[in-house]
Amino acid sequence: MTTQDPIWGHPQIARLSRAGRRLWQADRDRPWMLDAALVFAVFLTSGLPDLMRDSHHEPALLTHTSTANVLLLQAGLILPLLWRRRAPFVVFTVIAAVFILQWSLNVWLRADLALFVALYSLARHGALRFLPWAAGITVAALAVVFVRVYSLVDVFAALFFLGCAATAAVALGLGLRIAQDYLAALQDRAARLEVERDQRAKLAAAAERTRVAREMHDIIGHNLSVIIGLADGGAAAADVAPERSKEALRLIGGTGRQALGELRRMLGVLRERTEAGEAVPQFSPQPGIADLDALCERVRAAGPQVVYRTVGNVDALDHGVQLTVYRIVQESLTNTLKHAGTDTRAQLTLAAEGQEVRIIVEDTGPPDGSRSRPAPAEDGHGLAGMRERAALYSGTITAGPRPGGGWTVNALLDLTPQDLTAQGGAS
Repeated sequence: MTTQDPIWGHPQIARLSRAGRRLWQADRDRPWMLDAALVFAVFLTSGLPDLMRDSHHEPALLTHTSTANVLLLQAGLILPLLWRRRAPFVVFTVIAAVFILQWSLNVWLRADLALFVALYSLARHGALRFLPWAAGITVAALAVVFVRVYSLVDVFAALFFLGCAATAAVALGLGLRIAQDYLAALQDRAARLEVERDQRAKLAAAAERTRVAREMHDIIGHNLSVIIGLADGGAAAADVAPERSKEALRLIGGTGRQALGELRRMLGVLRERTEAGEAVPQFSPQPGIADLDALCERVRAAGPQVVYRTVGNVDALDHGVQLTVYRIVQESLTNTLKHAGTDTRAQLTLAAEGQEVRIIVEDTGPPDGSRSRPAPAEDGHGLAGMRERAALYSGTITAGPRPGGGWTVNALLDLTPQDLTAQGGAS
């Protein structure tokens, strides 16, 4: 079965389309030139034949008039078209007045075509509130024609022809006007959609940068704090207990390798595959609750005493919840190591009860109480990152001084499923 080519693919239609686009572009760039060409075309097709016609072939109903009068009437009919864009209603009114005057003098001119061009221009470029007035003026002009020719020609056929010409002029003007407005609306919508697309891309990029910065902070900040604590402890024990210094160096190497591995894993996610044959990197899974024991061991190796206990079936939590819990605990213990030092005691409690998960991290602070946590207004990326993670599960984070000294971080995650049906009905 063969199918015909679409009409827009036909060579003739394509050439006409290209010519129309060039004409439209020229009209946009130099509209006065097109108006001058229109005036010249109207004069060439209708005005010039009026000047050259043989008087012996003039219809009997017309009054003979001089060439000077013909030129004056033609000028009144054709020249106003030069201003048809800037003042379309005024141009139409002037041409209609000349038209009525001409027929009142019982003179017929082919340049009467200018009346329909002016009517088209009014529908195309003028204010639509003037169209009823233009319709009334057109009816009055045709009434004068009716008075002059009713006894000589088929009046109703002539009026039908003139009425159809006037209607076609208005319809063509309105059709092109609507098409232009529709095209402008499409262009405006396309521009707004492009702006919205760029804004969404920027927001997505900003959100991704925030996520990457949060992950980098959690990974590098925690491991560097552990490494600094191990280095300080190893340096202090280098003279009195060389074995402890060696153990600290070994733990520093392990912590550094683990941090490097996590960093490579995260950067590998951000990399784009540049070649089709490039192998897909193998990533280790995101940390979860099962990795909290190893996290506590690393912190203990740096000096602080960490007690970890769980309540409920925490291992059954969703992977996303487990990652959130791990990062909150990691940041809390990192802050303990950073602000309370190595000679402190921390207690981590993780409880899963019903649809809630509670995380409590408490420390006793430095022994001499000389170091304090930043004020809430001075919180850095760590506490802000914890709040963002908790907000994913409609949770809250509270952090502040602990009675008797030290610091407490209390996080509550709400795992209740969102009722999307109820939300949709409420909206």
